[in-house]
Amino acid sequence: MSATWFDHAIATVAPRMAARRVIARQAFETLTRGYDGAARGRRTEGWRAPGSSADTEIGVAGALLRDRMRDLVRNNPHAAKAVAVLVNNIIGAGIMPRAASGDDTLDRKVDALFERWTAECDADGQLDFYGLQTLICREMVEAGEVLVRRRLRRASDGLPVPLQLQVLEADFLDASKSGVLGAGRLVQGIEFDPVGKRRAYWLHAEHPGDAYGALQNGLQSRPVPATEIAHIYEKQRTQARGVPWGAPVIRSLRDLDDYEVAELVRKKTEACVTAIVFGDDEAQQGIAPSVVDADGNRVEQFEPGLIAYARGGKDIRFNQPSATGGYGEYKRASLHTISAGFRVPYELLTGDLSQVNYSSIRAGLVEFRRMIDAVQWQLFIPMFCAPVWRWFTEAAWAAGQIPSPDVPVEWQPPKFEAVDPQKDAMADLLAIRTGTMTLAQAIARQGHNPDAVLAEIAATNAKLDGLGLVLDSDPRRVTKTGSAQAGEPTSAPDAPASEPEKE
Repeated sequence: MSATWFDHAIATVAPRMAARRVIARQAFETLTRGYDGAARGRRTEGWRAPGSSADTEIGVAGALLRDRMRDLVRNNPHAAKAVAVLVNNIIGAGIMPRAASGDDTLDRKVDALFERWTAECDADGQLDFYGLQTLICREMVEAGEVLVRRRLRRASDGLPVPLQLQVLEADFLDASKSGVLGAGRLVQGIEFDPVGKRRAYWLHAEHPGDAYGALQNGLQSRPVPATEIAHIYEKQRTQARGVPWGAPVIRSLRDLDDYEVAELVRKKTEACVTAIVFGDDEAQQGIAPSVVDADGNRVEQFEPGLIAYARGGKDIRFNQPSATGGYGEYKRASLHTISAGFRVPYELLTGDLSQVNYSSIRAGLVEFRRMIDAVQWQLFIPMFCAPVWRWFTEAAWAAGQIPSPDVPVEWQPPKFEAVDPQKDAMADLLAIRTGTMTLAQAIARQGHNPDAVLAEIAATNAKLDGLGLVLDSDPRRVTKTGSAQAGEPTSAPDAPASEPEKE
């Protein structure tokens, strides 16, 4: 910073004082520098940015966010589609486990036992294990969080493994339970021990919003050990509970609804009044049109095709509805905002593929699939799949069905459908040939159990050998081994072309 004329004037009589002035001014301006986003002034007036903790913010707004998002999913098609797209991509047909203890006999036994248990695992008796995954993921996205409770059963219940899973909505957590509890603490119904580990969940006996539950004193809560609960939610900060994934665009969804309703009402209103008959005298032009029914009562509502008559009206003027300018552009921009808030590609949210080509849709899906992959491996599998597998092996071991309660497992999420299946298949083939991927990995990427697929291939080959059949690379060519027709198609050869008729 250069010295001002006043500094030079002082320097002529007191150079040391002038130097101190310049240095002090430089230090002051250094202190005032900072981020523009943290500046205060007219442009940032009204910007509320409290420094409260995540638990405090969720404690105040969590229930209302959950209720509003559920209402939007019920009534707003775009919110419903966003939730469906996320659930379909995260879960699909299901995230499948495969025992990986290294003992083939044990692995096959555990896999077969788990396959039988999946059909009976729902405490409500309606869904299988993979259907529960879809329900749980839907609650996680729509409501922000969901609870799964372990329910141990008696051996006399006749289950393959004496264990079932009960899905509880987030409303079952008693959010009023907050504060100090002995040496630990309570945060919105979750009890923590002195070192911050979850110790218990305070749950209502019935859903607080259920009229029957309220009548049966269902609003009272009791602690359930944390070892019996799997709490599934996205952790964006160090919070104890989750929020709906669409929280950033709740207002945008509501505004779009209001805009569409207003536009529809405007068009209906314009379409109601077809024409107005005015008087030919200028003094009568200001007289409001008056429409009466057969009894002489004034009609004060519009109807489609209405022709309004002013008193003494002789001149008719037809209504000209205005064009709806900018409606499509506004809606498209709003849907881009909504898709960004849900982290879903615009094309998947709307089904509008008019502005994409192969390269652009593939590039957009790559980023979306990377996000889905992170959700599967960093959120859903650790928070839900891993605890359920541990509960399953412990229950099976306690029932004497497997020799150990600790059986390693590998999880296989559903495959992503290829935009160009041939190119993806050739890429997998090249990876297998170069040794960068095994055949089992390639099969697993398709969402199948490699052991089951390879066993089925071996059984099919053995059956073909027993029948003496050979499959050619051309699927239309099937021949008998050792036959004189080997290598020839089984269908009759084409008839020779007929000679041209003589003229």
